[in-house]
Amino acid sequence: MNRTQLFTSTSLIIAIALSGCATDGSGGGMSNTKKGALIGAASGALVGLLAKDKKKGALIGAVGGGIAGAAVGVYMDKQKQDFEKLLAEERDQGAINIEKLPEDVLMVRMTSQTAFETNSSDVKDGFKSTMDKIAQVVSKYEKTQLAVIGHSDSRGSDSHNQALSEKRAEAVFQYLSQQGVITERLQYSGKGESDPIASNDTENGRAENRRVELYVVPIVEEESSDGGMS
Repeated sequence: MNRTQLFTSTSLIIAIALSGCATDGSGGGMSNTKKGALIGAASGALVGLLAKDKKKGALIGAVGGGIAGAAVGVYMDKQKQDFEKLLAEERDQGAINIEKLPEDVLMVRMTSQTAFETNSSDVKDGFKSTMDKIAQVVSKYEKTQLAVIGHSDSRGSDSHNQALSEKRAEAVFQYLSQQGVITERLQYSGKGESDPIASNDTENGRAENRRVELYVVPIVEEESSDGGMS
């Protein structure tokens, strides 16, 4: 799947998710919060598709085998608990959000509050300790694939914001790699200003939209032709 196909798939999945949902009852359509939640779920669905698209055999070999199907839920729940324990301070400060999405996908959202300055793709020094904690957890739970997705606010041109979001995602990708997360598990991409989770009409909203999301996807053992696991 090339980059053009990736963003086309993203737009299609999000459009389907939003078109099939009711309004918030106020007569003004869905709130930004509800739209953000739906977009997050749609992004999780996209990551699931990407996981199937990769050369799964090579990926399973790189991590020494996948997770048995029945154990996936427990494995990902324990990982979520470790994220919540290590990142409790950041969650309380609003710098990190951790969600469980469908198909046992975890999303760790890093806001601009501590991660990035306006118009910058450099991870702030003060956020590196948080990144170290994230790397610690994903290294412990190595039977996962990681998709790093960068975002921007709406200020600036579409092309500038697209490039900036990709650089932010790449910065997180590189940091995790430097902390020992094997690159076979990692992929990154940017979505520019296309997926806001808050209004771009306010500074607080724009700050929420300048973010990077880490989607953690379980690597599941493939079933053999006789019904067993391979």
